[in-house]
Amino acid sequence: MLSLIFINLMILLAVFGLVWLVSLRIKDASIVDVLWGPACATPALLTYFMADVVTPRATVITILVTLWGARLGFYLGRRNLGHGEDFRYVAMRRKVGSDKAFAVWSLHRVFLLQCLIAWFVSLPTQIGQIGGAGTLGVLAWLGIAGFVIGLGFEAIGDYQLRQFKKNPANKGKLMDRGLWSWTRHPNYFGDAAVWTGLTLIALEAPSGYITLLSPALMIFFLYSVSGKALLERTMEKKYPEYAGYKKRVSGFFPRPPAKS
Repeated sequence: MLSLIFINLMILLAVFGLVWLVSLRIKDASIVDVLWGPACATPALLTYFMADVVTPRATVITILVTLWGARLGFYLGRRNLGHGEDFRYVAMRRKVGSDKAFAVWSLHRVFLLQCLIAWFVSLPTQIGQIGGAGTLGVLAWLGIAGFVIGLGFEAIGDYQLRQFKKNPANKGKLMDRGLWSWTRHPNYFGDAAVWTGLTLIALEAPSGYITLLSPALMIFFLYSVSGKALLERTMEKKYPEYAGYKKRVSGFFPRPPAKS
């Protein structure tokens, strides 16, 4: 098991290294965002094809995480590629001071860091495939249900936001409809539910318990670091009505909006 997981890490490091080189050539570090979903799914695929035994649990885990990673990668690729470097990375580049300095800085603080986080977060989809009978028990079915709910929140929330932005009448307006009236971050909540669900499935493997920190780290980053916390600071500056939106709508877990 350890050898498979180590090989997966080495392959991820190589992939992120190649994408880093591409980012230097095109001067766009934000392409790493498009890589995130596929990078989290890749270790599961590698484990599935390298493992000596393939079980129903391994098949389910691999299919689910590949579906999640492909959807997220396609969505972010469609949204981001060809539109220049994301403002967050532009600000980082400016802060570091020069393209040469930013190249070294981004290797360690962006690409290598995201590689290690992706590998760690994906541990449930690696370890969950290995050992035991591989049949699906109660935890696995609960995990599948959680995954479906999470993927639904992500996909529907992203679709609703894209349709909202397509309408010229909504230019400059804050999206507060559909799932966005139940949670300010349906995509982040969806991510949390997806990885909690995958971990529940992994818990039925003999060593599945050691993966519990993986979704905890994902949720911590989504809620307190690079997800909700960072985005809301930007949204508060961009939309004067965001303060009222925060009072009406849950910050993470979905619930009916409060009456104005």
